[in-house]
Amino acid sequence: MLRQRSVTRLLPIVLLLIAPLLAAPVKSAQDRPLQDRIAAVLSAPDLARGFWGIEVVSLSSGKTTGETLYSQNADKLFTPASNTKLFTTAAALALIGPDYKFRTTVETSGTLDRYGRLNGDLVLVGHGDPNLSGRELPYDLRTQRNDDPIQALESLADALVQKGVKFIDGDIVADDSYFAFERYGEGWSQDDLVWADGAPVSALTINDNVVFVNILPADRPGEKAFVSVKPFADYYRLDNRIITTPAGTGRKFFVNREPGSTVLTLWGNMPLDDPGANEALAIEDPAEFAAGLFRQLLEKRGIVVYGHQRTRHTELATLSTFSVTAIAPSHGGSDSQSRPLKNDQPITLASYESKPLLQDVRVVNKVSQNLHAEILLRLLGRERGNSGTIEGGLEVLRGFLTQAGIANDQYVFYDGSGLSRQNLVTPHAIVQLLRYCSTQSWGAAYKSTFPVSGVDGSLSDRLNSPRLQNRIVAKTGALGGVKALSGYATTDSGQVVVFSILSNNFNLPAKRVTDAIDQLVQAILDDAPAGR
Repeated sequence: MLRQRSVTRLLPIVLLLIAPLLAAPVKSAQDRPLQDRIAAVLSAPDLARGFWGIEVVSLSSGKTTGETLYSQNADKLFTPASNTKLFTTAAALALIGPDYKFRTTVETSGTLDRYGRLNGDLVLVGHGDPNLSGRELPYDLRTQRNDDPIQALESLADALVQKGVKFIDGDIVADDSYFAFERYGEGWSQDDLVWADGAPVSALTINDNVVFVNILPADRPGEKAFVSVKPFADYYRLDNRIITTPAGTGRKFFVNREPGSTVLTLWGNMPLDDPGANEALAIEDPAEFAAGLFRQLLEKRGIVVYGHQRTRHTELATLSTFSVTAIAPSHGGSDSQSRPLKNDQPITLASYESKPLLQDVRVVNKVSQNLHAEILLRLLGRERGNSGTIEGGLEVLRGFLTQAGIANDQYVFYDGSGLSRQNLVTPHAIVQLLRYCSTQSWGAAYKSTFPVSGVDGSLSDRLNSPRLQNRIVAKTGALGGVKALSGYATTDSGQVVVFSILSNNFNLPAKRVTDAIDQLVQAILDDAPAGR
């Protein structure tokens, strides 16, 4: 009885103590500090084994400074993968300009007589146009190609016919000397060089410097699969060992090309009921490819070529990227540094002009086009620096980043695309770049080139819920063990923020890390107004 009275007396006291707890509402995600929301995502044991670098800064309209809302390892160096393209494309828009146009020409130092005989070489001169292909511009939600990947070369060949050219006594020369013969970046993986992602860089780029290899099963099991190449089927010699197997057996095939070789070896099996496969494979020497293809197009139009086909390169060793030699910007003229001086200036028989540069920057950032980013880097060196080389472009890029307020110990770049494993950058440097760009006259155009969440580019199938769609514009990045996402976002409170999320050193399925990054972005969007 005594025990019962004691409990009765204590009950009101206990109720009095817990009443505030019962009345307190459960905190929603928006009520928790951003730091706690991010920590909740990164607390997963598998994610904690890698390295994370994150910075989130409030971007007030028209201001160059903003409050740092979150920072974790923001001054540490990370492999950025394709977030490298943010720097290359920003510099191109700032220093080359969104309205710049490339010009591809057909020139000769010879003479064309009244009978249509060209007494001299016919020279196809590239000046860096990355879209001599079937890609349709402007970019609209996704990359689209028409059925004619060599339409630009065909228009040039048609122009020569209209000019009255019937015979060419000299050679067909493909000239990509506007940039140095420097096809690959330092730190690129050899595995990439066979595929479109690692296509060689050239001032004369046809069809993104790839051929499309189409593979179809034969009519009966045991027979070799049917393999075709487009465009210019004669460029590669095919060693086809793919065997057609009975329906339902599963597809498995491999492709190999040794560096420096023009032999494609294909082996494996393709089931009888397989719809077929189409692979984009990189070519070896873009100028050589262009010379052979252009000659073929001319001969198809009845123009007789008596000479050979050859290339004209600028060897890297002939250039000094350390001298301070001013080169005036050019929009398609001859380069005396690239080619021997001649007494007679060549005449232009035909030309092809590109769309404005901004349209290609949109392709670069929307779909993360490596080759085009590398062309932009060399264009920076050729137009605003000492030479059309990687180092020439990087020197110009360093000057631009200094102007943007980014210290040179915040980054190390070896290419313009992010393929190089040696590239390093801090999340803070990316955020500072994006903040700087937002204050520039070309900043809105630059931002318009980013993928949009749930809409297009590399974010078309990410962050695509009705709540998140259209609220994030950001550049993706991916290499083995590397994932990145950096850009602009609008929070639930209407605040515009700049963010960079870099992750390195993961041995996890790529989707696991991508999903974690998307969760981090959602945590940022849940943010309450600054200062809460």
